[in-house]
Amino acid sequence: MLNKDQSKAAQFLQGTCAVIAVPGSGKTKTMMQRIAILVNDHNVAPESILGLTFTRNAAEEMRNRLKTLLGNAAHRVMLLTIHSFCHYLLRNEGYVFEMLFGKEQLILLRNVIKKLRYKDLAPGMILREISLAKNNLISSDELKVIYEGDRTMVKVAHVYELYDKEKKKRMLMDFDDLLTEVYHLLQVNEDIRERYSSTFLHIMIDEFQDTNPAQMEIVKLLKGEDQEGTSLFVVGDDWQSIYAFTGASVGNIINFKNIFPESTEYILNLNYRSTPQILKACQNLINHNTRKIEKTLVTQNEDGEEPILLESSSEENEALTLVTEITDLTHRGYAFKDITVLYRANFQSRVIEETFSQHKIPYHIENGLNFYNRAEVRVLLDYLRLIDDPHTGDEALLSIINIPNRYIGRTFSRELEAYAGARNIPLYNALKSMIIPLPYIRKNVKDLIQFLDPLIEEKMEPAELIALLRTSLDYDRYITDDDVPSPDDVKIGNLNQLQLSAARYSSIESFLTYTDTFQDESVNDKDGVSLMTIHKSKGLEFPVVFITGLIDGIMPTKKGDIEEERRICFVGISRAMKFLYLSYSLTYLGQASTRSPFVDEILGTKK
Repeated sequence: MLNKDQSKAAQFLQGTCAVIAVPGSGKTKTMMQRIAILVNDHNVAPESILGLTFTRNAAEEMRNRLKTLLGNAAHRVMLLTIHSFCHYLLRNEGYVFEMLFGKEQLILLRNVIKKLRYKDLAPGMILREISLAKNNLISSDELKVIYEGDRTMVKVAHVYELYDKEKKKRMLMDFDDLLTEVYHLLQVNEDIRERYSSTFLHIMIDEFQDTNPAQMEIVKLLKGEDQEGTSLFVVGDDWQSIYAFTGASVGNIINFKNIFPESTEYILNLNYRSTPQILKACQNLINHNTRKIEKTLVTQNEDGEEPILLESSSEENEALTLVTEITDLTHRGYAFKDITVLYRANFQSRVIEETFSQHKIPYHIENGLNFYNRAEVRVLLDYLRLIDDPHTGDEALLSIINIPNRYIGRTFSRELEAYAGARNIPLYNALKSMIIPLPYIRKNVKDLIQFLDPLIEEKMEPAELIALLRTSLDYDRYITDDDVPSPDDVKIGNLNQLQLSAARYSSIESFLTYTDTFQDESVNDKDGVSLMTIHKSKGLEFPVVFITGLIDGIMPTKKGDIEEERRICFVGISRAMKFLYLSYSLTYLGQASTRSPFVDEILGTKK
């Protein structure tokens, strides 16, 4: 059954409509019911309905819900991510291309940078800037004009230009190209535009607050003029727009009425998830944003507890406080899987993971990687293994031999293994004695041995050695060069946490023993407490939510837009159904810290 506001929205038949849906208000249910009403009550052909969303999981969930309403006809409705739809459209129009992403994309970009002889630009930064430009439909020529006088950004524009040419030569497209190609195709070719407008008479978009300008323009072109029997129906919440780092524009939903003056707006503000006290906390916080659609959160749920404030002296004590509270909750009947611990950035998980592991609190990390298994951490641990004992460090040597890049490929590694195997000696000994014909590999191997030998002899303390490796190998720059845009951007934070962890041990061996034994059965227990970033938690709900690290500089971050940071915090606290804990420490990384301004905003105590 739908409530009154959901029902009004679901029965919207034609024209343009925005449904502004607060957390826990049943927006997906409303969308699926609308599709069922169109098909069952108004004889709309399922094939004429296009449903777009942002993740494959969301598209799959929509399809599963639709099956219960439409049965087999659900498969005839096109439910896709926006990028998948663009891929489908281009293939349908005869475009021949392969997708370029991940490592291959970075390799091509590096080759372009090398061709242009630019030595001071990080590929990760360039990729981010090109992506933002494309998501805003800004060409490389336009980027040059916009940033005239800015030497770095003009270089980025030249890379952008050559990168696009190299992709075209190879018949490749990256994910941003899918959007720009479809936009230009629909804009210049009226026949193609009308064909898709007349095929998809009813366009529905979920999580509309996450659209970027390029996606918005595609939607406008697909929609065409308002005609009888056609509709554009978007659902979203400006208060939950937290993907500006990918180019998403909260303005698309805030300005929807200005873009489509004839549009209808429905507000779903009845929350089925949280207690009135948690909703009051959410409302208190978001009221401090000025750029928003005004809404009042309401619920018919029973009263619950006020948000609980946890103050600790340090991150370590903060994690211990979580253990105490979680143990108490389990004694009161809550299961570990009812509980989530949320944080702003991935590097914050290290102290929590270790403390949970020590106190036998089962948990799992939402992306499946515990702290010591993260790629940038694992490489430094392998350096430590090799330096601690080169005679048993064969696997470690193969892991680090080409990090940072020494132009040593798999062929050389196989030859090294064969040479060592034939002589029954450790790989490191083989590396020192093997004749290497290629001069550049010979030089790079010699440099590596000259770097490692003194460290093997010296037996430094682990934290000191990690600091030296980071500096000598220029490792921080290496890992951020490879960094694909991410909401957390925390690889350096992970290395800082690794160094802090290592500082507790006087020998490399004792530290490595700890990191190896740390990975026990509690780490990936799906019935355990969920640990994740707030970005990962979007769309989920838990009876008990802990928001940790509520200190100035982490939440909000130093570099973030304050309104976006507040929306991120809002998404975190609005996951809570019964209990909401707000946690912060008085020191961070050994320095005095300041409580996040969001704490007083949430509690309504801001002066």
